[in-house]
Amino acid sequence: MTEDVKVAVADGVMRITMNRAAKKNALTNAMYDVMTAGLEKADASEDVRAIVLEGADGVFTAGNDLGDFLSTATRGQEPRAGYFIRKIAMLDTPIVAAVDGVAVGVGTTLLFHCDLVYATDRAKFRMPFTDLALVPEAASSLLAPQRFGMAKASEYVLLGEPFDAAEAERLGLVNKIVAPDALTQTALEAARKLAAKPAGALRASRRLMRGERKDIEAAMARETEAFAAALRSEEAKAAFTAFLAKSKG
Repeated sequence: MTEDVKVAVADGVMRITMNRAAKKNALTNAMYDVMTAGLEKADASEDVRAIVLEGADGVFTAGNDLGDFLSTATRGQEPRAGYFIRKIAMLDTPIVAAVDGVAVGVGTTLLFHCDLVYATDRAKFRMPFTDLALVPEAASSLLAPQRFGMAKASEYVLLGEPFDAAEAERLGLVNKIVAPDALTQTALEAARKLAAKPAGALRASRRLMRGERKDIEAAMARETEAFAAALRSEEAKAAFTAFLAKSKG
């Protein structure tokens, strides 16, 4: 277990809080393990009808902790991010995200798999995969063009340009922009409303709305293969070396 993720259940809602504020809630393997276990518990438990995912101290997440990520990848092991991504993409339990501050990389792509997303006007979204000589993940290569249209998907996936909460709302990634002091309550209230509904009908409706899971699974399989190849490339090694040197400087 790790104190960098907090998991609590009340009123039929599991609240998962990324709690590594000193590192902008950058995600380690240990954090992924705790969050994945929480998602699995939610799907298996009759006491959990909805999930809220949030970040502590005004930050959602800066994405992967690259040092931790690379230490796993360079040993030939699959980073724990992969297990988390597959679980959240195949989740049966409805999930509500509360986004404040930065949402980088997986912090943005996981939102494609959430049912409701609330954000503050301080939220900043970015998918900088190509800057790190990598490719998209979490089926975002499929879902970003579907949600945004190809032109905007190219701007935010290929160029890796950041976008704000107003743009995220316009593109359909965010449901509503709320004040920072109302964010948690707004997300919890929505989750409680979901939790109060008949669970079987809610989960079935969610699956119907999201279409064929095999399409998501196929997209993630293509991404995983391309991601692994990219990680082995010389340009990725150079990009990571430059990024880590900059972060230490």
